[in-house]
Amino acid sequence: MRWTNIYDIAISLEEKYPDVDIINLSFPKLKEMIVSLDSFDDLPHRSNEKILEAIQATWLDERG
Repeated sequence: MRWTNIYDIAISLEEKYPDVDIINLSFPKLKEMIVSLDSFDDLPHRSNEKILEAIQATWLDERG
């Protein structure tokens, strides 16, 4: 997965971290969690606040 695979990242995060408080999760911690996913294969510095916000929102929607 790459940073642009927002939906896939959100699904993977939910599978790996089903009990995380998504709303109170800091962006640095979210980024760390994403980079640690086994299927993630992109450069960590390519993320930005807009991408992290989109991933966080999609993850919230998926947990819904």
